[in-house]
Amino acid sequence: MPEFICITCGTQFAASDRPPDRCAICDEERQYVNPRGQTWTTLPDLRRDHRNALTVEEPQLTGIRTDPSFAIGQRALLVQTAAGNVLWDCVSLLDDDTERAVRALGGVAAIAISHPHYYSSMVEWSQAFDGAPVYVHAADTAWVMRAAPAVRLWEGDTHPLPGGLTLIRCGGHFSGAAVLHWPGGAGGRGALLTGDTLQVVPDRRHVSFMYSYPNLVPVNAATVRQITRAIEPFPYERVYGAFAGRVIAADARAAVARSARNDISARSSPEPAEPCRRVPRGTAAVPGHRYGRGSTASWYVTVMTTAWNTHVPQYHPMRPVTTNARPRISSRAGWMHNSASSCRHTAQGTSMAATPIPHTTDAATP
Repeated sequence: MPEFICITCGTQFAASDRPPDRCAICDEERQYVNPRGQTWTTLPDLRRDHRNALTVEEPQLTGIRTDPSFAIGQRALLVQTAAGNVLWDCVSLLDDDTERAVRALGGVAAIAISHPHYYSSMVEWSQAFDGAPVYVHAADTAWVMRAAPAVRLWEGDTHPLPGGLTLIRCGGHFSGAAVLHWPGGAGGRGALLTGDTLQVVPDRRHVSFMYSYPNLVPVNAATVRQITRAIEPFPYERVYGAFAGRVIAADARAAVARSARNDISARSSPEPAEPCRRVPRGTAAVPGHRYGRGSTASWYVTVMTTAWNTHVPQYHPMRPVTTNARPRISSRAGWMHNSASSCRHTAQGTSMAATPIPHTTDAATP
């Protein structure tokens, strides 16, 4: 019987004669079900039109990603140590070429997964590499869709792995969400491999802390503090995120601290929303420019500041439109944007208060 793989999250399920009725990992508020409906594939089908690419990230660290991108699109990272190699996170595709290439690098002594979205084909990888143990945090046991003797449930706040590596439970994205500390990374200055627990954002100078990335649901300020406390004792200069190219190459500790301060400040602000600024239709926010056509009736804009490093609403108090950047205004859609703000007109001119979203599930207490 085949082991079906969800095409949206890439998780491989236990063998069955027909596809499961639903993917429990996708049918949950942190993920989403394919808008076209729940769809499945199998490993033999995936091998027909996908290949894995291996990339040297730095000495003793190799990235493994699938091309073309499949499901969430994350990469796995193979850390080479004298005591055995550790595969961090996983991808759904495993084929003969990938297995040969990984064996040429020393094989896999252990597999460690940051959180359920990257369980993918972890049991398949374990079986290919002589039953290598797969470490997932016990808090996320319910999300293991393909059980196997190789799956090891670790508990507590840290867990040692071969080569001096350490799993660190941070929580946040999931109760058991973890990162991997690699003391030999960055030329011996240390590196964190973070998956989505701390998501390296496109500017590669910040990280983001989220309960749901696709649905843009943040964790609360207490959880941000919890995550940063968990990694504080470990020295690191570099952070490797979940996706190819998402690396903070230097001074990563300062980048994480800066990101945490920004998030905590934004999500903890006690200030009320400020009044909207009234902008007549057709009035240029930048002198000398006119936008929009037709009616001269007044319209209102409500401004919600947007974190420039993640493009995710960060729940700052609302601010009036600023004039330090030329906006783009669509009179048809009624939206105005500049580099610092997102603006929406409302028929009654009422303010949309930005309120932090508390989460008791998977969130730390203050």
